[in-house]
Amino acid sequence: MDGTLLDLHFDNHFWLEHLPVQLAKQRNAKPEDISAYLRERYTEMEGTLEWYCLDYWQDHLGTDLVALKHEIADRIQIRAHVERFLESLHERGKRVVLLTNAHQKSVGLKFGYVALEHYFDRIITSHSLGLPKEYADFWRKLSEVEAYSPERSLFIDDNLHVLRAAQAAGVKHLLAIRQPDSKLPPKDTQEFIAVECYTQLLV
Repeated sequence: MDGTLLDLHFDNHFWLEHLPVQLAKQRNAKPEDISAYLRERYTEMEGTLEWYCLDYWQDHLGTDLVALKHEIADRIQIRAHVERFLESLHERGKRVVLLTNAHQKSVGLKFGYVALEHYFDRIITSHSLGLPKEYADFWRKLSEVEAYSPERSLFIDDNLHVLRAAQAAGVKHLLAIRQPDSKLPPKDTQEFIAVECYTQLLV
């Protein structure tokens, strides 16, 4: 979802800029000290379910992250032409499933600001399966709750580790995102073909 359907700028700005400043105000500390601590924790937790878990970070940091996210909700933006792409999938009779590592509270918050939820036949969070998409067992558990044909499925993601896990699980059609955060330079998607703009998929 984040970086694929939505501009990753919201999340990067929240976790790297807005949150350190707000925590520093709450604790009468220096933002740069809070930022250094958070970056260290992010690195330690990256790729785990807790890294994506809003409840974990709220408990760990002792602050209302949902409320803080609402403060900058104007930065939640749908990527260009995403809606037309999703519409085209329905026009072709495709089943559209959102697989996201985002916590349920984050999904609910963002869909409260952008009208995308109705495009999906089903939404499956990694928290509901107990594992992030980077893990092989996520894909095994997915097949138990959502019947799909890996060789006929298209999966798009901005995370190369996730794409490699999907590939190992047998998903045949894989696409990366060239520029997940509109405010940062495009990234090297290595072995994966990248989507520059969703109009590329409107054929």
